[in-house]
Amino acid sequence: MNQNDLAASVLTGNRRALGKAITLIESSLPAHQEKAKTLLERCLAHFASTPHRTVRIGITGIPGVGKSTFIEAFGMYLLSLGKKIAVLAVDPSSPVAGGSILGDKTRMELLSREDNAFIRPSPTSGALGGVAHKTRETMLLCESAGYDVVLVETVGVGQSEYEVASMVDMFLVLMMPNAGDELQGIKKGIMELADALIVNKADGDSESLATRTQAQYKSALHLLSHQEFWNPPVLLCSALKNCGIDDVWDMIEDYVTASKQNRVFDGKRQQQNQDWMKRLLHDLLEQKLYTDPSIKEHYADMLNKVRQGEVTPFTASKSLLDRL
Repeated sequence: MNQNDLAASVLTGNRRALGKAITLIESSLPAHQEKAKTLLERCLAHFASTPHRTVRIGITGIPGVGKSTFIEAFGMYLLSLGKKIAVLAVDPSSPVAGGSILGDKTRMELLSREDNAFIRPSPTSGALGGVAHKTRETMLLCESAGYDVVLVETVGVGQSEYEVASMVDMFLVLMMPNAGDELQGIKKGIMELADALIVNKADGDSESLATRTQAQYKSALHLLSHQEFWNPPVLLCSALKNCGIDDVWDMIEDYVTASKQNRVFDGKRQQQNQDWMKRLLHDLLEQKLYTDPSIKEHYADMLNKVRQGEVTPFTASKSLLDRL
């Protein structure tokens, strides 16, 4: 299938074609990258001619907080409203073997069976922050394929929160009902990034604990600075019992409406496109270091001289930039 046919199939919402397109853009082969460029330009041209109707939502939280259970319950609820859902579940690659389990479809068994849901586990392949290199491009393809909501699940460690917050419309942080015990371990920066906190597992014996946790998080959020038009709420839900999921979606709709009314939504998308370009420029420059024969040889020479203490890292870097 050539790029025009593949793009046309993606634009009709064909899930098989969407999967093929994502595999193509994730490939590191030069021939595939050229084809991916043509494919993305075709999809971008289509996307630019339509209003922003897709909502991008980032979801993070520490391991064990129930991200996959929440996403499945949330996704099933959105499907009941007639929405099409895409889930981009970033799977950390092993730093030793380089492989990923890619088991998100087994963790979201009900959602993966639905025709209007698309789940794509993507390996980080060593990407800083636990967010796959091609997540932005993948989101563009999903939007072009007509998905109403794109959920980006992060691994919940390291820099992943900052990475995903820079590419979504709304950023949710899932919390455990620990009555504030984990409040001390939450970075202030992450709390400032959050557009909403969701205390999951608010059921059974943990229900009263979750309510106390909610009150403590509300007090903590009041001390931090946020966007003028929005005060991040702290909601309770039980993904396991399917309680409070509708409240989360209502809150998201309120946020999107408020951000559009205050002209923040489009401005945020524009800034994200600029960040995307800078990231791509960095990746392409790095790629040139490793692939261009003359620069590759000079790069190895500079590395050796830095290792031997013959030149400073600054001098070596300047020399490589001059070559570029």
